[in-house]
Amino acid sequence: MKFLVIRLSSIGDIVLASPVLRCLKTQVPDAEVHFLTKAAFKIVTASNPYIDKFFYYNNNMAILIEDLQKEDYDYIIDLHNNIRTLKIKKALKVKAFTINKLNTQKFLLTNLRINVMPGNHITKRSLQTVESFGVKDDGQGLDYFIPKEDVVPDSDIPTSHSLGYIAIVIGASYYTKKLPIHKLQELCKKIDHPVILIGGKEDALEGSAIASIDTIKIYNACGKFNLNESADLVRRSKLVISHDTGLQYIACAFNKEVLAIWGSTTPKLDVEPFYGSRFLSTQNKLPYENIIVPGLWCQPCSKYGRRKCPLGHFKCMEKQDINSIVIKVNERLKK
Repeated sequence: MKFLVIRLSSIGDIVLASPVLRCLKTQVPDAEVHFLTKAAFKIVTASNPYIDKFFYYNNNMAILIEDLQKEDYDYIIDLHNNIRTLKIKKALKVKAFTINKLNTQKFLLTNLRINVMPGNHITKRSLQTVESFGVKDDGQGLDYFIPKEDVVPDSDIPTSHSLGYIAIVIGASYYTKKLPIHKLQELCKKIDHPVILIGGKEDALEGSAIASIDTIKIYNACGKFNLNESADLVRRSKLVISHDTGLQYIACAFNKEVLAIWGSTTPKLDVEPFYGSRFLSTQNKLPYENIIVPGLWCQPCSKYGRRKCPLGHFKCMEKQDINSIVIKVNERLKK
C-alpha cells in the first residue's frame, strides 16, 4: 500500500507526528510511505528512515499536485487539515484519513477558558487516523534522527561543559511563549551547573545578554548551530528546560527529562511533552513537568502564542517562580 502522509508545519508538530510514519512503515506489510511538508522544515525529517520519498511545499501548489498525481497513492493521511491539504485531497481523489484539529474546543479554551478538550494527546489522535490499517501505538514515543555530519564534535563544546550541562531552549515562535531576558538571567544565575543556551540566529542577541552574567558557566550556542546540531546538544544534556517550542519535543524523542515552561499557551491543548509508554514504564516519576503560573484567569490566551501580551502585564511569564524552577532542577539532577 502506498501512503501520502501530510504534515506541513511546524517543527514540533512534525516531531509529534513521527510515530505515525514509524508505525505505518513497520506495521503495514509492504507499506510505502511518502511524506509532504513545507520546504522550510526539510531538515526535520530528511534523515527519517521510515520515509521512502519526500515532497515539499514551497508556494508551488500546482506543480506539487501534478507531481503527487503521478504517484498513484492508495491513501492519504492528513495530519494537518487545512485549506491547502483539502485542495491536495480533492485533486488526488483517493481515500483520505484526516485528523480532527478540534478548532472549536481550542477556541473555547483559549478565548473563554472553557476546557472541553478531550485530554487525548495530539500524537495519540494522529495515530488514530491509521487505526483502520491495523496500526497501533508501539510505545516507542517520538522520533528524531540526526545525520552523522550534524553530530557536534566534542571540540565544539566548551571544556567547562564537557562533564555535563543543562540545556535551556530560550527561543520560541512568539514573544508570549518566552521568558523575558531578565527572568532567564535570574534562572541561569541561580542554577549551580553549566548551562548551554539553545536557539536560532534570531535568539543570538538575547543569548548574549543572558550569558553575559557568567560567560564561564553559560555558553550561548544560539545561532551557532543548525537545527540538527542543536538537537544533538539537547541529546547530550543532563536536563532540558524549554519553552513551548519544537526542541521541547525533540528532547522527548531522546527521552530527556524536560521542564516545560508555558506562557500564553497551555499543555491543556493536548500538546504536553510526550514519551513512549515503554520508556514511561521504567520511570519512578514522570520525566517532565509543566510549569505554569497558577490562578491566572487570562491564561491561556492563544493556541500559537502572540507577539505581545494582549493585557500588557505578561503575568504568565513575569510571575514565573524562578526559585521553584531551580529547586526542580536540583531535584532532577540529584536523581
